[in-house]
Amino acid sequence: MAPTSRTPLLADPGRRSLDSDHAAAEAEDAALHPPRSRSRGPWSVRLREVFLFGWAFLATTALIVVAVVFQHRQQTTYSSLPSPSSPNKRNLVFMVSDGMGPASLSLTRSYRQLVEGLAPDDTLALDRHFWGTSRTRSSSSLVTDSAAGATAFSCGRKSYNGAIAVDPGRRPCGTVLEAAGRAGYKTGLVVTTDVTDATPASFAAHVYWRFQNDEIALQEVGEGVLGRSVDLIFGGGRCRFLPNSTEGSCRQDDVDVAGIAREKHGWAWADDRAAFEAMGGGRNVSLPALGLFAAGDVPFEIDRRGMGDKYPSLSEMAGTALRALEEATKDSDKGFFLMIEGSRIDHAGHFNDPAAQVREVLEYDRTFKLVLDFLEQSETEGVLVATSDHETGGLATAWQTPGHLPVYDWHPSVLAKANASAEYLAVLLNKHVAEMKEESKESLKDWINTHLVIQRLGIANALDEELEALAANPGAAVGLFAGMVSRRARIGWSTGGHSAVDVNIYSSGGRGAEKLRGNVENTDIGEFLRDYLRVDVEEITKELQRTMDLGPLPEGLGVKVEEKAQMGGSPPERVVEEPLHVAVSDMVSEW
Repeated sequence: MAPTSRTPLLADPGRRSLDSDHAAAEAEDAALHPPRSRSRGPWSVRLREVFLFGWAFLATTALIVVAVVFQHRQQTTYSSLPSPSSPNKRNLVFMVSDGMGPASLSLTRSYRQLVEGLAPDDTLALDRHFWGTSRTRSSSSLVTDSAAGATAFSCGRKSYNGAIAVDPGRRPCGTVLEAAGRAGYKTGLVVTTDVTDATPASFAAHVYWRFQNDEIALQEVGEGVLGRSVDLIFGGGRCRFLPNSTEGSCRQDDVDVAGIAREKHGWAWADDRAAFEAMGGGRNVSLPALGLFAAGDVPFEIDRRGMGDKYPSLSEMAGTALRALEEATKDSDKGFFLMIEGSRIDHAGHFNDPAAQVREVLEYDRTFKLVLDFLEQSETEGVLVATSDHETGGLATAWQTPGHLPVYDWHPSVLAKANASAEYLAVLLNKHVAEMKEESKESLKDWINTHLVIQRLGIANALDEELEALAANPGAAVGLFAGMVSRRARIGWSTGGHSAVDVNIYSSGGRGAEKLRGNVENTDIGEFLRDYLRVDVEEITKELQRTMDLGPLPEGLGVKVEEKAQMGGSPPERVVEEPLHVAVSDMVSEW
């Protein structure tokens, strides 16, 4: 039956649509608005449609933009953080290979391949976790020292050479370790040098100049305005914590820092291998724990291996620290921050001693692998980032005899024959000279050649002028012994100090570590540390600058700071001026 009330099918479709649209619009308008004296025409209706469509379009666009921005902020802000299943707890291990440049890896890799009979394509654990490179200049020089380098990591700020967690204006800057401690993390420092040396000091103290070791020791145990920020400290430097009226002290005053640490701040004290063993690999550690296992620096690894009954290695201390901090945080919603330094790679570079350096780098590589394994097995998410504060020595794995054509080779077998560092041999020589005051020069030369050069360095072809120089000037023995090894191995050094070469960054990977890919500033590493832990370093800085009085500059220090800042340099590293003296008193009594 044909419809009787419909619009004819062959009617103009445009007209039909227009009429129905007008009717619908008028009906909607009438429902929404009371009638006026004059009815709306078709153009006013169309204008309103355009307005409603535009409003809906803008609202939809705005909603999309907000959603995109929100998603982007989530990705950029939280991509570096653990998954929502563990929104707060995380562990961060930061390793510093003091003085290790790219050439040190080449040196050590080839040495290891030789002594362990490995294939040419075998690599170090560090090689397999190469991440990027870091630029190292300080605020006062293109060539940084360890203090400014470590301050860039701890504070995330550039400062002058010699500065310990203070900015170029000599105002204290908060450190990531202090902020982590304030936020509830457990914190630790593990080093193989004196624990008041530049790198560890820059995380837990604030002084104008890196050589204010007596003040640094006090601040590290809790005598600063923030109180105690560190929960665990392992390394050397026991002499800095004993009053100068005590045997074995190297302090300039009679302050008993060890006593203050134990009685006022509750530190558990350990000062020998037996006390270290009693820690049970970290399962029997009472925090805060202060382990000072050498009077000065822990011996070079090449020497320490024969003294394992006295000194723990870097990897042993690091393993114990990791387990102790993990145990201490097992029931906490916060994890821990641990800084581990392979400190004496730098000293080997200063001494231009390649035999000592390869053993230091190998031990650092073992420690790096140990940390990787720990993080992989831990139930708490964690990240490992490792880098150097600078390169030391201007190392080159090739050396050309002056006036001769270059030889495209170097000889790791020479390093393999050495079983002692140049530093230790210098101690033995000076001790012998002190005991044999009436010995003739020829007799001394024979003793040096037999007992030190042949037996210890594995060099059977020493030149008479080399032995003559050692006998005539035992005080310069470190450089002379190191030079004998370097020349025969065809290893070159351009300096006894630091260089400005970019240094490598290594990482376990993980959330946020991509920020350190490529070539970055050393301060970017400091910013990553604080961002990963989500700690407020700036708030600590404000508190320090409001409450901390660094006191007057020590006598003559102000002139040094100003002169060196203007010259773009700094005084020689402590290792150049003190270690042999400190080592002699330490090694003769303990070795």
